[in-house]
Amino acid sequence: MEYQAFAGGPFYTHGSFWVFVAVAIFAILAGRKVVSAITTMLDARAASVSAALAEAAQLKREAEVILADAKARQAQAVEDAKLILASAKAEAARLASNFAAEAEASAKRRERMALERIAAAETSAVNEVRAVAIDVATAASAAILGESFGAQADASIVDHAIAAVPAALRA
Repeated sequence: MEYQAFAGGPFYTHGSFWVFVAVAIFAILAGRKVVSAITTMLDARAASVSAALAEAAQLKREAEVILADAKARQAQAVEDAKLILASAKAEAARLASNFAAEAEASAKRRERMALERIAAAETSAVNEVRAVAIDVATAASAAILGESFGAQADASIVDHAIAAVPAALRA
């Protein structure tokens, strides 16, 4: 058996040709619908990808702005920390000098008070020595006078003092 479809005669007279034409027309009509659906689907996918890319680009710009802001705040925080540190160092130096001056003044006050106490003790000791010396001198004078003068010596001193009164009155 030989396939007779292509044997002899013009090609459009055979049924195979018309089957081919029908399949080709069906493929073209159905292909348009399928290609249209695939194209619509691909266009939607491209639009969603494009929207996602646009959103990603927007998010990237926002992230860059946030990053720049964070870097600026970090730089400001570093500057603030440096200022606070410098201020703290200056305050510590000021307090140290104040404490040193206060300690020196306190030491001088204590030294002055100690010198005043020493002077007061010295004055007190001198006064006590004087009082004791006066007491000793008084006792010694009383003892000497008691020994050197008797009743007869007292009478001659009184007579001599009375005789000297008129001369003292004239002068």
